Amino acid sequence: MNLYEGMFLLDNNVVREDWNEAKGTATGILEKHGASVTTARRWAERSLAYTIKKRNRGTFLLVHFEADPGNIAIIRRDLELNETVMRYLILTAEGVPEGESELHEAELSGDFSVPEPPEDHVVDSDEEEAEEGEGATEEAKAEEAKAEEAPAEEAKAEEAPAEEAKAEEAPAAEESATEEAEAPAEEASESSEEQTEEKSSEEA
Repeated sequence: MNLYEGMFLLDNNVVREDWNEAKGTATGILEKHGASVTTARRWAERSLAYTIKKRNRGTFLLVHFEADPGNIAIIRRDLELNETVMRYLILTAEGVPEGESELHEAELSGDFSVPEPPEDHVVDSDEEEAEEGEGATEEAKAEEAKAEEAPAEEAKAEEAPAEEAKAEEAPAAEESATEEAEAPAEEASESSEEQTEEKSSEEA
């Protein structure tokens, strides 16, 4: 038995009538072919990028289940023939993500209710999509902040050797400037000595 993650796009007309019935359509196909459902929950309700089976909106169901790899082809065939499941995607999974079990249990509680999907012609605004995605962005924001800080730290690390090199060059520049200043002074003293000697020889 392998662990799989399935995303199922369900017809909103069925969802409006009974969410559990719509949900059970997908999970029932899995269980029919020997799969064991670990978690199943409503993921989101969205407008579609293009029309599917004359529908412009749909509700997504996220499921984690264990199944025999040999039965996946049969499961796919039944999903494709089902009218409630408009689209599906099944992938192998290494494990159930953290928090999925809690969300699954919360949906099974008696006080859980699914919001009624809007009319099929309604199109989601960018703000609504952003609000729906806020719940899962805290870790992403932290990772983005780290990613933004990393180049700055690298830049500082690159600047440090340059500053050290400048610090090393400064004494050398001072020494050369001192040597250049001393050289004319020595030349001036030598010329004054020569002039003194010439005067003394002339007086003699």
